[in-house]
Amino acid sequence: MQPSIETPRLLLRPFRLSDSQRVALLAGQKIISDMTANIPYPYTEEMANEWIGTHSEKFEHKSAVIFAITLKGSDSIVGAVSFPSLKSGVAILGYWLGTDYWGKGIALEASQALIGYAKRELKVSEVEAQHLANNHQSSSVIRKLGMQYKENRFVQIRGKPREVCVYRSSIA
Repeated sequence: MQPSIETPRLLLRPFRLSDSQRVALLAGQKIISDMTANIPYPYTEEMANEWIGTHSEKFEHKSAVIFAITLKGSDSIVGAVSFPSLKSGVAILGYWLGTDYWGKGIALEASQALIGYAKRELKVSEVEAQHLANNHQSSSVIRKLGMQYKENRFVQIRGKPREVCVYRSSIA
């Protein structure tokens, strides 16, 4: 069973189906879709239900781990932090926050906690992160994590080639 992780300001917990409406509200903003590779616009409550429904099996198979980000003292989610892919000791880092929570250090704090958990519990030795070339907020988070820039590459996102910056660091 997936645990929760506490930080000084945050509680990272498993998502629940009851979070679907809040996920759709926050992740459903067009700017979130524009800044991420895998959140479509529009994003509906049904899509959130389907996504949340996949989490337990992925955690049990150790193919992914996805946490809801909440502020301590509130059970309402503000975003997500995850390793949507765990393979051969390499974890791909992903996160998103509702726009009201940008610029407050939440993505950094949540990412640091998840990386610490991965190091202790998931036998992860390397973390990779990517951001769209024009996503300066994610660039800042990834640099503050101390990750090493590797390259820029083009990937297909919703049928269009988009430039992404790729970082990878050892956490062993």
